[in-house]
Amino acid sequence: MFKSLAPGAVGVKATLAEGLEFARAAGFQGLDVHIREVAHCVREKGAGHVTGMFRDAGLKIGAWGLPVSWNGPLEDYERDLRALSGLAAAAASVGAFRVSQWIAPASDERPFREQFRWCLDRLRPVCEVLKDHGCSLGLEFIGPKTQRLDRRYGFIHSMGGMLGFCEALGTGNAGLLLDCWHWYTSLGTLADIRALAPRDVVHVHVNDAPPGVGVEEQIDNVRALPSETGVIDLAGFLSALNEIGYAGPVTPEPFSRTIRGLPAGEAVRVTHRGLDEAWRAAGLSSRD
Repeated sequence: MFKSLAPGAVGVKATLAEGLEFARAAGFQGLDVHIREVAHCVREKGAGHVTGMFRDAGLKIGAWGLPVSWNGPLEDYERDLRALSGLAAAAASVGAFRVSQWIAPASDERPFREQFRWCLDRLRPVCEVLKDHGCSLGLEFIGPKTQRLDRRYGFIHSMGGMLGFCEALGTGNAGLLLDCWHWYTSLGTLADIRALAPRDVVHVHVNDAPPGVGVEEQIDNVRALPSETGVIDLAGFLSALNEIGYAGPVTPEPFSRTIRGLPAGEAVRVTHRGLDEAWRAAGLSSRD
């Protein structure tokens, strides 16, 4: 697995070229991408230009977010689904095969079983298009109890539940976007991770949690930088992923006040520093 930067996740706006430079300068090993920008570059300059940019920066290509309004109005969903094949083809041409998307842990519209079927109906065609181009979809469960308290109906909010949903999709190319924050807030264990197969995990997010807050009181968008507080056992989390043979990107998503207002390059460097601390504590080398 490799340390990958998603500039937007640390509050940095960057083009593909700028993101590559930020990642390289800070010591990251990869970069997550905006697929529409990549597809535009492929159309204008060719796939070799994009892969050359990564090669010149000494970086791997990470994951890309699903560009489909899958839970929106039907007209928007169908429009985005029609466009997905071209975007996935561009992604595949540069070796970007990992796609990520989160699923809300509750709703006001549909009870659990109805919501389960509705999500299957929307996401199965997405997975089928992605599969045509060799891409896999990582689905993120949202763990904090506070995200469900004011909603009418609860939905999937655990690793086991999301794995069951992926199996029900039946396309063979869906797995987890595993975020240590949601693993922690859903009361996940290291044994849960060690029970996974490498194919079960498509993408990984990392961060830390504020101290002095009970696990059931944690608020989703109030987090900390990797290794900042030690509330989340990030070294154990990474070590367990390494044990099962996960080989994909590990991307910080800290929603951190600490880096808010810092210059872009410094925000990226501070974020990498925290991730690198956990990386080393987990016994991983810069080449892992």
